[in-house]
Amino acid sequence: MMKLAFILDQLSSIKIDKDSSFAMMLEAASRGHQLFVIQQGDLAWKNGKTVGISCALELTGQTVAGSNWYKDMGTAEVPLQEFDVVLMRKDPPFDMEYIYSTYLLELAEKQGVCIINSPQGLRDHNEKFSIAKFPQFIAPTLVTRKDNLIREFLNEHDDIILKPLDGMGGAGVFRVNSANYNTSVIIETLTHYGTEMIMAQRYIPEISQGDKRILLVGGKPAPYVLARIPRKGESRGNLAAGGSCVAQPLTSRDHEIAKALGPYLYDQGLMLVGLDVIGDYLTEINVTSPTCMQEISNLTDFNVAGMMIDLLEKNYRSPDRNS
Repeated sequence: MMKLAFILDQLSSIKIDKDSSFAMMLEAASRGHQLFVIQQGDLAWKNGKTVGISCALELTGQTVAGSNWYKDMGTAEVPLQEFDVVLMRKDPPFDMEYIYSTYLLELAEKQGVCIINSPQGLRDHNEKFSIAKFPQFIAPTLVTRKDNLIREFLNEHDDIILKPLDGMGGAGVFRVNSANYNTSVIIETLTHYGTEMIMAQRYIPEISQGDKRILLVGGKPAPYVLARIPRKGESRGNLAAGGSCVAQPLTSRDHEIAKALGPYLYDQGLMLVGLDVIGDYLTEINVTSPTCMQEISNLTDFNVAGMMIDLLEKNYRSPDRNS
């Protein structure tokens, strides 16, 4: 038996019909593991240790959205060393409070606590910008806050995507072409009048076939991707933006990308990663709270959450908790 602590957003905000953290909790509970939840604001450094106000959870077995899916079994201040694994699953924004949380978790990690994903790995891999580490797999890309550089990029490629470096779920993503009369206001809004960097990427027409999510677990890909297909009139495939989805086997290019990135990300302590691929191009590396486990499992016969719990049981269970 393992003691697993999940650092999450408010439990009332969890969409249990879609949430990957819930899928992992459900799988872990079915195997007899103990579950705990900690809010980001309930982490602290006290008496030389990182502690958390943890809430012990018992799942009710309900899996329908809006149902009462858990029982609160009581809260206590607990040193993180008491858990076998602490899973950092707080959604962005990746702001200074998030950074401070990684400092606390890194201190716990140095005292022997298993943190997934690694605090330093989280800090070192901005979900948009880190694709620059793998230029051989990306479409033409620019990161800047300079208006003139963005306009030069637009003039060169004619049809581009602009997005903030700290967003999620498709928020703040704009498609801009040379005929767009709102280019100036879009650039001003995203860069906050030239004070914040953004990313520009050449538009990839294959988005019509889906923005593919490859889930890497322990550096290895799940055997299916989730292709998130934009609704009519949209250029974003994100499910949060109204996209539909279909599961499909990895293509040879998907395998090539996963094989190249998997070992590197694993070495960085990033045990659960979502790679976004459009056509043949890597567009994002999601490390904070990658999702799509439930959608892939519901559309195929493969249990992605089970793959993750298998990894935890194999590598992180404390010897004195094997019973």
